[in-house]
Amino acid sequence: MYMFDIFWISAKFDIQTSNNVSILRASAAVAYSTADFRLAGRPPLKVTFSAGVTATTGFRVPNGGRAHGGLTSSSALMLPQNPVAGDICAAALTGGTVLSLIQFWGGIAKRGFTGQTVSRKFVHISVGLVFMLFWPLFSSGCRGALLAALIPGVNIIRMLLLGLGIWKDEAVVKSMSRYGDHRELLKGPLCYALAITLACAIYWRTSPIAIAAICNLCAGDGLADLVGRRFGIQKIPYNRNKSFSGSLAMAVAGFLASIGYMHYFASFGFIQESWEMVFGFLVVSLGSTLVESLPISNEIDDNLTIPVTSLLLGTLVF
Repeated sequence: MYMFDIFWISAKFDIQTSNNVSILRASAAVAYSTADFRLAGRPPLKVTFSAGVTATTGFRVPNGGRAHGGLTSSSALMLPQNPVAGDICAAALTGGTVLSLIQFWGGIAKRGFTGQTVSRKFVHISVGLVFMLFWPLFSSGCRGALLAALIPGVNIIRMLLLGLGIWKDEAVVKSMSRYGDHRELLKGPLCYALAITLACAIYWRTSPIAIAAICNLCAGDGLADLVGRRFGIQKIPYNRNKSFSGSLAMAVAGFLASIGYMHYFASFGFIQESWEMVFGFLVVSLGSTLVESLPISNEIDDNLTIPVTSLLLGTLVF
């Protein structure tokens, strides 16, 4: 008997600018399929397929409004005529995508396609970065920031319920913990959700501090562990649990991801690209990497030390 499962998520963002008007087209699709083949004797053939939600929406973004640093900014509102309803729809779309992503990596780990550590790091890398891709869909101001922050904020409650054993979800626990113990979710995963929630609610998309904090936490720290485990032969003298290759991967990944999101948000006018900002991202990535390599990281969770370092350094350099 042969059985296989396929679960996939696709998302596409396309930005075009013409005659001082930007158009953002976003599409997302989720699908799941299973197949069961029994080949002994005269085997019955059973194939089932179910498709999740597929949505494609076009957003017209007129130039207007003021953003950080006196820039002209524009939000890709889902319902321009009703910003409140648009923000609610944006939150539903964003939350659904993030939840699907977590469930996807959880299913991968549960079926044994990847090791628990690899699956956990894929969650760590992808969730925060995908979440930021949806920020332009929200309106400017406090309402948009708070509704967006509500998504990782709900995950804080989820981590508490799972970590305390009140709610059971084996797939999620396996994808977000080191040893499959639900109590682990009260440590790193909880700090991760708190850091992204605060960066979104307080700094939002008009501040490079939010970009630096999330990119170094997700891309930087996530790649550091994967690369360090695979290629980490040369250990750092003052911390034998860390390697030069892992630290280099963290600095490079966090810096490049920050540059990428700087360009992404600048295309909407939320921030202004500059070499000074690029240098600031470099300083924050190097500083976060240094703190992550220190022996203190063996005592205090990286999901706490990295965003705190990024926020403090970001306040100084931006």
